[in-house]
Amino acid sequence: MKKRNIFSRQAVNFLWVLLGLGAGLQFIEVIWAASKGYLGFFSMMVVIVTEMVMTGSIYVIIYKFLIKPCNETRKLFKHFIQSGSFQELIDQDYQIFPEQNEVMQKLDSILDKKNIIELSTKHAELLALQNQINPHFLYNTLEAIRGDALCEGIDSIADTTEALSTFFRYTITDTGNLVSVEDELENVENYFKIQQYRFGDKLDMRVNFPDDYARILECKLPKLTLQPVVENAIFHGLEAKAEGGVITISLEMTEKKLLINIHDDGIGIDEEELIKINQRLEITSGPLTEEKRKRGGIALPNVSRRIKLLFGDEYGIHIYSIPNLGTEVRISVPIITNREQRNQ
Repeated sequence: MKKRNIFSRQAVNFLWVLLGLGAGLQFIEVIWAASKGYLGFFSMMVVIVTEMVMTGSIYVIIYKFLIKPCNETRKLFKHFIQSGSFQELIDQDYQIFPEQNEVMQKLDSILDKKNIIELSTKHAELLALQNQINPHFLYNTLEAIRGDALCEGIDSIADTTEALSTFFRYTITDTGNLVSVEDELENVENYFKIQQYRFGDKLDMRVNFPDDYARILECKLPKLTLQPVVENAIFHGLEAKAEGGVITISLEMTEKKLLINIHDDGIGIDEEELIKINQRLEITSGPLTEEKRKRGGIALPNVSRRIKLLFGDEYGIHIYSIPNLGTEVRISVPIITNREQRNQ
């Protein structure tokens, strides 16, 4: 850094020397021409004034387009080092090179994503610490309840307890960022069994596969992508419906995307609220402060944000809904299998 700074100062000083040397040589040339009688007094004055104007113009140009931008940028970088504020670098009026704004915006985006990921990591670490309240004690207790239920012939409690234990195990266990569609669907089925114990026959869930379902089951997506969507459909779409309803999960593959559509025939969402929710789903930075009891809450924006941060803005979640007819949540992720992961 010091060598580059010294070099830039030497370059500016060299320009000043060249400018002064050129002006001095021209002045000497004019005096010599006048002494030889090649120029009259008036002509000599015109030449001198012209050269002074030209020299002054060159000075202004060098100062305005080279020295001043360098000085201002240097001040801003010093301010950035001291305060860590990046915004002033982006908003500066002076450009040293044409791509400067694009570079600054890219750096700002990278730093913003880095901060989000760091905050998400800290939040995940906090949850992990909270979940370390001896999970084996929880599993053993649930297994004891399941055993008693089987002995008493209460199959519904036994099945629900088993689903609850498996659901907690999947949620707490660290399996990495990406899991298979098959694992996610199994987790959703366990979650749905737990909710069925509460709602009974009011709820039903169906999963529709295309012909190439075997490949779809191998595809990867972020862990805990599907369960928050199903939970949202139950508590905001179907719970308010006296007769209950059906959740349908459909999976399909395009050339580059895996599309997962989760549809409920619940109460739907009005147009104004739907626009607000979809706007929240597009945000990839800033805090998630929406109330949990609202449709979408923070769960769906959090899932959509994780997808976008991992794969890009073209992926994520979008919601379609018609009031009193139902809601469909579309999840889009790139097609990733074990084979693609090995090739990356």
